Amino acid sequence: MDINKLRKDFPILEKKFNGMPIVYFDSSCMTLKPKKVMEAINDYYCNYSSCGGRSIHKLGAAVTIKIEDSRKRVGKFLNAPNPDEIVLLKNTTEAINVVSNGLDLKKGDVVLTTDKEHNSNLVPWQRLTMKKGVKHIALKSNEDNTFDFKGYEKAMEGNVKVVSMPHTANLDGYTIPAKEIIKIAHENDAIVVLDGAQSAPHRKVDVKEMDVDFFAFSIHKTCGPTGVGVLYGKYELLENLEPLMVGGNTVLDTTYKSYKFMKPPSMFEAGLQNFAGVIGAGAAIDYLSAIGMENIEAHEIKLNSLATKLLDVDGLDLIGPKDPRLRSSIFNFNIRNMDSHDIAIILDEVRNIMIRSGAHCAHSWYHTQNMNGSARASFYLYNTEEEVKIFAEEVKKLIDTFRG
Repeated sequence: MDINKLRKDFPILEKKFNGMPIVYFDSSCMTLKPKKVMEAINDYYCNYSSCGGRSIHKLGAAVTIKIEDSRKRVGKFLNAPNPDEIVLLKNTTEAINVVSNGLDLKKGDVVLTTDKEHNSNLVPWQRLTMKKGVKHIALKSNEDNTFDFKGYEKAMEGNVKVVSMPHTANLDGYTIPAKEIIKIAHENDAIVVLDGAQSAPHRKVDVKEMDVDFFAFSIHKTCGPTGVGVLYGKYELLENLEPLMVGGNTVLDTTYKSYKFMKPPSMFEAGLQNFAGVIGAGAAIDYLSAIGMENIEAHEIKLNSLATKLLDVDGLDLIGPKDPRLRSSIFNFNIRNMDSHDIAIILDEVRNIMIRSGAHCAHSWYHTQNMNGSARASFYLYNTEEEVKIFAEEVKKLIDTFRG
């Protein structure tokens, strides 16, 4: 990877505040967008801004072709056996809600998650405990923040119907051993849902090889536009999933007394879609595929290893496994005697270093740790070793200043 060449694809990296360039370390929340994605979106609005999937005139047909082309690209990106197993939605949150509300779960059925869930893979299942009497169990991680296989195997002896877990946690970047987890779940007649919001942008994902039942991720974390998400589902499971929203684009025919749904994926894509965003998503997937997901993953681990080495200092508490190879792109930390929001504000004001602070939509985990939050730096394909060194230098200054 030629990082300096790649950085030229992102116009926002040319931006300066107070004469200094930005250091963008918030890609786990939102990635920056390359020119090719912007051009694809602009092309839609300038050259065929019309309604896909309904209108059969030249402009409408052009949109339909582009949308289905993006669906195929996403399917290939995930190695999905069938492009019709790719449902195009708003984000990961909507995708998980489609699954949680669409499954025929009953009172007493168990949904098993981890203790590191993003709220988007926690609250939808919690609601089912109130609405249907479904039981939710959060599997505790090992002391070193890795996956507890013994605890998992014991939990699977219960009436577990759904295993829903983050493929890679946004809390600490740890990636669960998904293939082994899925195998055990299937042996116990449970289906598996993976929250792939933090894995799909950062590593090679092969849904067929993992044999996962449902997989969700967001395009805004994969160099693409906001407002587009992906749900992969095995076709036979999608066919039996109850749609979350119904109406235009989901039905073949209606009378005043009846309706007939379309086949997946259309039955889940209600209403007029974000055509420009979906077309931009296809361009984003092409961009990442051309770079190579293995190259992106290796680059991130290199940056995280450097940050871990430079910031192995007293006064900084690292969240997650100590080995940076187990934390993907995420360097989540606290500085003793400092609030995480203060860390983020000072880094931004002093050196334009942009990180995220707070509970990172994982409030449940922070409550159990008696923490108010943390400061999270997250690296991506356009970040450099020099930026990591700048970050480490400024963090050390904060530690020295606020050391008790």
